[in-house]
This record gives sequence, C-alpha cells and structure tokens, in this order.
Amino acid sequence: MRKLLLLFFLITLFDYSIAQELNCQVQVLTPRIQSSDKKIYATLQQAIFDLVNNTKWTTSDKFKTEEKIECSMQIEVTERISNDEFRGNIQVTSRRPVYKSSYNSPLLNIKDDDFTFRYIEFQNLEFNLATSNVNLVAVVAYYAMLILGTDYDSYSMLGGSEYFQKAQTLVANMQSVADKGWKSYEPNNRNRYWLAENFNNPLYKPIRQLYYNYHRKGLDIMWEKKDPGIRVIAESIESLKRVHMDKPLSPLMQTLFDAKAEEVINIFSGAPADIKTQAKETLDLINPSNTARYQAILSGKN
Repeated sequence: MRKLLLLFFLITLFDYSIAQELNCQVQVLTPRIQSSDKKIYATLQQAIFDLVNNTKWTTSDKFKTEEKIECSMQIEVTERISNDEFRGNIQVTSRRPVYKSSYNSPLLNIKDDDFTFRYIEFQNLEFNLATSNVNLVAVVAYYAMLILGTDYDSYSMLGGSEYFQKAQTLVANMQSVADKGWKSYEPNNRNRYWLAENFNNPLYKPIRQLYYNYHRKGLDIMWEKKDPGIRVIAESIESLKRVHMDKPLSPLMQTLFDAKAEEVINIFSGAPADIKTQAKETLDLINPSNTARYQAILSGKN
C-alpha cells in the first residue's frame, strides 16, 4: 500500500513539475539575413523556448500539462547589427479553450517592432523581476506576463491583476536602458509602457472586465445556448463605449480587437438581426480601424 501511495505521489509531482504555466511555440526567423552563420539563431530559439516554458511565472499556482496556456512567440531577426546585437520584431499570440468545444478563442495578437537585443551563442537566459535589465529577457518576460494576465482575466473578474502589475514593475525597471519600447515619451503610443499602463489604469477596467464577461458568460455558454451567449458578448462590447468616449486612442482597446476582430465578425454574423445592427454600429465606433471588415457582419446568415 505504501509503495502504491508513493508511486501515486511521484506521478502527481512529475505531472505538475514538468508543466509550468505556458505551452509556448517559439520561432526565430531570419528571411532577410544573408549569413553562413545560421547556427546562432537555432540556439537563440532554444534559449527563448526554455526561458518561456521552463520559468515559473506564477507565485504558487500549479498547472497540469493539459492546463498549460497555449501561446506563441515569433521573432523575426531583420538585421545583425554586430556579432552579438540584433534588430527585429516579435509577434505574440495566446488563446484559451472554450468550454465543451474544440475551439480556442484568441486573447492576444501583438506585434512589437521596437525590438533590439544582445545575445551570445549558448547564452543561458534567466528572468528575475527584481534584477533583470537584459532587453531580450525583459521583452520575453513582459509578454509572458500579458499572456498570463489576459488568460486569468478571462476566467475570473480582474484575475490577472498580479501579472499586469508585474509587467508594469518590469517597465519601471527598464527605464534606465537605451532600448526602445519602454518609455512613455516615445512616439509609439502602443509601446510596452503604455500597454502596461492601460492594463493597470482603473479608467480601462471595463476592457479588462470584458475579458471575463465575454469569455465566461458569453463564449463558454453559447455553444449550448447560442443566443443568450451572443447577447452577453454584445453587452460586453457595448460596455466599452464609455471608455472610448474618455480615451479614444487607448492602445489597450486596439490590442483587444487586434486579437478579437475576426472572432466577433464570425459571432455576430450569426446573430439575430437587431444584435447584428447594434454590434456593427458599436464596433465601428470603438474600433474604427476595422470598419471595412465589420461590414461582413451584416451580410452573415443567422
């Protein structure tokens, strides 16, 4: 009996210990780099993969393998500035499963062009929130925090606060570095500084509340109760009008619909006529950059 209990304990421990929190696919692409020294990019890809998937990002939460958050980080290196300095961009996506469905709903779809970093082949990448000021590690950790924050927000009301606060702490720690993307005064108002600020600013709380209402009260029930789920999703989007009136250029609002535009088109295309019309008007107002795409809502079939 004791041996069986010990075996069960070891299996359970192993199941949790290998899981961590993220199941992140990592790609390093170099289509513009003309060089015979390609091996460094393979080691860079593995180093980032290990950093993202093997770091314990949460304080105490334990994830089983099947509970890991699905995400991806795609780094395109566009220039090798020197032997150990690179310039490029990073595309970050994440998604969460919908209850009783094979569908995964997108939570993040962010492209960050302000990305320069240093890396020496076979360099080990480790993150410490209190001391890290290496841009490569900091950028990867920053987006790991946003992945966690939006995922937790989608399961419990404002559940991701801890991770958005950590992202803001990381921004504060990076104010002394020369790398772009961390400063409030930079011309790109959708940079890491302002996105973290929005996630932590009470003015934008309705956007964060949407992550919960839209997913837990909307998507997670609409596969069994379609119309009630769609109506909750429509109401959650209506709730963003006030934020838009107060802060029409919010980077957080644009970030939300960078991930959600295609999904809401698909959802509302099959909605009752009254919801279709109102949803399109609201989406045109709060996310005008996608107005042409939202026209497809009206032509969809219920």
